Amino acid sequence: MRLGSNNFMKLAGFVFASICAWYLGSLFAYIIPKDSLSATIDNIQKVGQKPILMAPPPKRQKCDHWSPCPPGSYAYRLLSGGGKEKMAKICFEDEQLISEEKKNAGRGINIAIVDYDTGKCTDAKYFDMWEGEFSGGMTDFIKKAPQGSLLLMVTHDDGSTKLKKNAKKAIADLGSKEIQNIQFRSSWAFIAAKGFKLPDNLEKEKINHSSKMNRYSGWPAEIQIEGCIPRNLR
Repeated sequence: MRLGSNNFMKLAGFVFASICAWYLGSLFAYIIPKDSLSATIDNIQKVGQKPILMAPPPKRQKCDHWSPCPPGSYAYRLLSGGGKEKMAKICFEDEQLISEEKKNAGRGINIAIVDYDTGKCTDAKYFDMWEGEFSGGMTDFIKKAPQGSLLLMVTHDDGSTKLKKNAKKAIADLGSKEIQNIQFRSSWAFIAAKGFKLPDNLEKEKINHSSKMNRYSGWPAEIQIEGCIPRNLR
C-alpha cells in the first residue's frame, strides 16, 4: 500500500520532531548538573503535597521551668543530689547558687541565703553531716541569716547522721515539717523565709527516704521543688 503525500509529510515531521526532542534532551542533560536536575524533579514531585508545619522550639525559662513565672516574681528550683556522683543544685532567678560547676556543692546539707528585696545571694555553703562536727556551725549559719532572707536547703548523699537536735529545731522553726523525719541518705529539699511568710500554695518542701526500691544502689532518687515567689510579700 502506497503512502499518500500528506501521510508521508506527517511521518517525516514526526520523525524530525522526535530527533529534535532527543537532541535537545541530550543537550540539556549534558549542560545541567545532575544534582540540580534531581532537585528540580524533587521539587516538581512535591508540588501539591501538604506543607509540613514545624513548631518552633520552646523558649528556655528561668531555672529550666516548663512555663515562665509571672512578672514580678522570683523563679527557683532546688534539686537534691542523686547517689554519690550527681551533686545537689540550687537555682534562683536562673543563677546557680550551689552546683558542681561552681564547686560549692558537697556532701551533707547545702544552704543558700538570698536577700529577698534584691534577689541576690548573700552566702552559700554546704555542711558535711557524715564526717566532722558541722551541725553547730550550720545552726549558727541559719540563725545569723538576716531578717528578710530566703533560705534554700537541699541534701546530697547523707544529711542526717551528725545532724543535732538544735540544728533540726532551727530548721523546724523556719517551717520545716520533714526535718524531724530525715533519715540516713534521705533526699530532702526545703525553702523558707525569715521575717515574712511565703504563700501557702508554694511548693516549699519534699523528702524521699532510702528503701529497697532505690534508684541508685544505696541512695534514693533525687527530688526537686520549684516555683515562683511573688516580690511583694514585704
